[in-house]
Amino acid sequence: MQNVTLVRGARQLLTLRGPRGPRRGIDLNNLGVIQDGSLLIVNGRVEEIGPSRRVENLSLARRADEVDATGRIVMPGFIDCHTHLAGGPVRPIDTKSIEPGDPESASVTDSSRLALARAIHEISPRRLEAHALHTVLDAIRHGTTTLESKSGLGLTEANELKMLRVQAALKRHSIPLFSTFLFNASWPQFRGDTKHQIDWTCSHMLPLVKRRKLADFVEIDCARGRFSLDELRRFFAAAAQLKLRAKISAAAEKATLELAGGLDAVCFDDAGGISAADAGALARAVSLAVLLPARTFCANTANGAANARALIDAGAAIAIATGYHPDNCTSNSMQSMIALACRSLRMSAAEAVSAATINAAHASGCAAVTGSLEAGKAADLLILSVPDYREIPYHFGVNLVESVMKNGRTVVRRSEVEWPAL
Repeated sequence: MQNVTLVRGARQLLTLRGPRGPRRGIDLNNLGVIQDGSLLIVNGRVEEIGPSRRVENLSLARRADEVDATGRIVMPGFIDCHTHLAGGPVRPIDTKSIEPGDPESASVTDSSRLALARAIHEISPRRLEAHALHTVLDAIRHGTTTLESKSGLGLTEANELKMLRVQAALKRHSIPLFSTFLFNASWPQFRGDTKHQIDWTCSHMLPLVKRRKLADFVEIDCARGRFSLDELRRFFAAAAQLKLRAKISAAAEKATLELAGGLDAVCFDDAGGISAADAGALARAVSLAVLLPARTFCANTANGAANARALIDAGAAIAIATGYHPDNCTSNSMQSMIALACRSLRMSAAEAVSAATINAAHASGCAAVTGSLEAGKAADLLILSVPDYREIPYHFGVNLVESVMKNGRTVVRRSEVEWPAL
């Protein structure tokens, strides 16, 4: 028996239909808007989409359960393609210690990495999973329908496996999540011997992650140029041999960007450090650049803004994500990231919406099934309580979600306030 739902009467229906690849340049502004639009969902998939007058007159629509979106926006669910969900509870910091314009003061330093790794070691897997699930559900309330979560905070084999198992447990809860094993140079046991660390990771950790099916992606963190080009080649070669899709993060040097582009990295994560002069090197790569607007906001610096515009103008494909992290970025609202992208990164509202949906889906490797509203794709969508998508960044810190659908099933409904004086 078919399960049929009609979402009808949207003031603006943002389809994000377009070319098969990620959006670049001026294409970021094309949201495929249908004024007064409706869509028909059959068994969790988009069946028909178009003007209300046409879709509502289809024979299948006459026996559908109706969802009234009159006067509101209907759009694809957000894809948060960079988070650290399995890092445990939030650890408040003294904001007086954050120096304006100093990215390091609002970033993860080596000392804070070690403190967080100790916290992960001390927390039980059950509590770690409970914290992660709470964070995910809050993100879903704010319109996120697919997430990616990274390890990388554990700094020991046992801690990393604990984080990856938590991410696997979330998937068993039917959370739409992609898991990434993130490898960085901060492991104390190697004391900066990156050659030994790369050899051990490629010969032991990557095969272990593959064998236990703990990750959809593997990623190498190149912050501050700690790994050489030869070490990067070794990591990517090992990942390719194991048929693991690979990412690279915090790559700020032109030579590293060009190498990783040639090695077919899925995306360049945390790309805010790429200079405007090197934007062209990234634009020539197939991969996307993932920007974290909250990092620019927390660091109180304009560098990310200049880089975002340079990347877009150079023709790079960009996505945005929350970068959720228990130490330095505790927002899991993609609506807030759109507002910050418009305010701090000088992106247009349309560019930010594209970056938070279809391009973020490409960065997560799931654009074939989600990220846009097209026939045959999953009915992952939002109804927002504003009539025009350009209003989204004006409501900073406000949850505009009226309802969230995942695979055609309503998973979030906005509760009404029952105030006795009204």
